[in-house]
Amino acid sequence: MKQSPSPNTFPWRSAVQAAFLLLCAWIGVEFILFMRWGANPGRLAYAPHPPGAEGFLPISALISLKYLLTTGFVCEVHPAGLFILLAILALGLFLKKAFCSWLCPVGTLGEAFWKLGARLFGRNLALPRWLDVALRCVKYLLLLFFLWATLAMDGPATRAFLYSPFNAMADLSMYLFFARISAFALVVVLGLAALSVVIPNVVCRYLCPYGALLGLLSLFSPVKITRSEDSCIGCQACTTACPSRIQVHEASRVANAECTGCYRCVEACPVKDTLEMRASNGKVVPVGVFGALVVGLFVAVTGLAMVTGHWKNEIPSADYQHAIQMLTRR
Repeated sequence: MKQSPSPNTFPWRSAVQAAFLLLCAWIGVEFILFMRWGANPGRLAYAPHPPGAEGFLPISALISLKYLLTTGFVCEVHPAGLFILLAILALGLFLKKAFCSWLCPVGTLGEAFWKLGARLFGRNLALPRWLDVALRCVKYLLLLFFLWATLAMDGPATRAFLYSPFNAMADLSMYLFFARISAFALVVVLGLAALSVVIPNVVCRYLCPYGALLGLLSLFSPVKITRSEDSCIGCQACTTACPSRIQVHEASRVANAECTGCYRCVEACPVKDTLEMRASNGKVVPVGVFGALVVGLFVAVTGLAMVTGHWKNEIPSADYQHAIQMLTRR
């Protein structure tokens, strides 16, 4: 039997996760400096608004996408959020739910939590299949609600929302929500974190409408985990390793909306060339190539926004400063 390489020889995903998490942390630092500048007029050096923070405004980005599709124009308010959403959707369509397992900071932290739980308790809790399926429906119901709410808005309502003061300053409100987090919200966040230690991917698997949308798009992805029935020994190591609880050992080609392209099943397979990520033309996609495609596609779409002048919003610094002072005085 030809043995597969050890999972330790595949640092690609961990490296990409760490790099993207550090990028998000740096954006957070930039936003803190920006908020401090706005709250202290004339006393601190100017700190620009970080466009990357708009990636944490998914509803605004979704409505901006509708505006783009119906008018052909990019809304000047939070344009970076729109292009980040387009990059994420492109990843879902071409590279499965790779954003969830390679780039998403929530996914990265969630994975770190359940791995910690496995070390502390020797295992993670697997919910009964019926309960797991029922809870997974929640994210699809949330997705349907947001899509319905977006599609129900007519043209004037869409434009009015996008150019409203509420949407323009939504990232400021988001920052203050966490900076001044209420006791109830803190309990919810800590509760979800605690559950994530015991149950793998609680937020991503059951609550994230983004993940639901990407899962549906991923069904059309040209790359999928493929199993060779001739060399498979039926050890079920792939299924055991899958954090999404997919029955990989039963499929010749994994077409499942929960597959995130994390390669854990591939790494766990003890027989060389038995379990691989393959494109629709049959070519193998090694984990390093897959990771490069994930990063490359994300950078290409967001880079397009930068070179076409659709990355930084057109909200004047004076308006931001005035809004920050008004919000922080409440």
